[in-house]
Amino acid sequence: MFMNVCEGDHSLEVKLEADSNDITEHTHDDRPRPYVCTVGEKRFTTKGNLNVHRLNHTGGTVCYCSQCGKLFANEHYLRNHMNLHNTIHKCTECGKCFMDNYALTLHRRIHSGENPFDCTVYSKRFTTSHELVRHSRIHSGEKPYKCHLCDKAFSHSSSLSSHVRFRHVGCKLYKCHTCDKAFSEPGNLTTHMRVHTGDKPYKCHMCDKVFSQSGNLATHMRVHMGQKLFKCHMCDKAFSESGNLTTHMRVHTRDKPYKCHECDKAFSQSGHLTSHMRVHTGDKLYKCLLCDKAFNQSGNLTAHVRVHTGDKPYKCSLCDKSFTQSSNLQIHKQQFHSNRRPHDCRYCGKLFKTSKELKQHVRIHT
Repeated sequence: MFMNVCEGDHSLEVKLEADSNDITEHTHDDRPRPYVCTVGEKRFTTKGNLNVHRLNHTGGTVCYCSQCGKLFANEHYLRNHMNLHNTIHKCTECGKCFMDNYALTLHRRIHSGENPFDCTVYSKRFTTSHELVRHSRIHSGEKPYKCHLCDKAFSHSSSLSSHVRFRHVGCKLYKCHTCDKAFSEPGNLTTHMRVHTGDKPYKCHMCDKVFSQSGNLATHMRVHMGQKLFKCHMCDKAFSESGNLTTHMRVHTRDKPYKCHECDKAFSQSGHLTSHMRVHTGDKLYKCLLCDKAFNQSGNLTAHVRVHTGDKPYKCSLCDKSFTQSSNLQIHKQQFHSNRRPHDCRYCGKLFKTSKELKQHVRIHT
């Protein structure tokens, strides 16, 4: 396409190639392009690039920087841009120019590796105070950026912007080539791809655990540091993760949102429902390596293995007996160390400590 281009006091007609920010011409570039042309539906990384592109449709004049080749929608934007080339604030390492000395000072730390702002919780350091403030919200749990369309809140403004695009606008430009999922941010796609690759690049330096997301590692670090930021307002318990607090609150509310569609049972945790469903499906995923038995719950396998090992970890505090299962210990305490007799005979009213004793007694009547 031919277009008038202004360069200083001169005007000339030049041929412009395909827009440098056209998403169809740069499919390898995963930068966000929130600015959309209403005529051709092309997308751009900045509002300025969109304005330049619109001149294709209106036939207006584009302003051209003779020093770096950038295009601008009008002379005002070009003049502001030219200040960068004329500035005295220039990096001696890479040649980049900046509007003021403060911006140049921050930039120089990229080359020097200087990180003057350190986190007081653990030994992470940052180039700017702003980066430290953002990082500190991991420890404090502060979420100052609230969505005006729902009740969600976020620790970073960028997370709020992503949420609005993803949940309320539905803009999902970044598609997974392995499955049919799509995302509003390139970073979310990168994180999602680890589901397929199994990659876990975030390693805990205090134990051997690894994670697919940096946020999960930060949450895990609270276990080592003893941080329990999420406190229950109904009892004195506290938790290192908000999800654990949510689960705990169901102890107080007796809420059981996970319902079995095969029977009338309900559960407070999704994992408990998953385990319960194996009763209906007959799946026995947990196999004993010492015999041919299999179980539908890992806890049942653990208890079974003690038959082979002879391990009896549940010790009675009132005598020297020990047991393979905690339930057997409770029965023992009730039978030998308690005067409680909760099981009564419906024929004669006699009381017994255990259901086993009651069953033996009932045979007298029958």
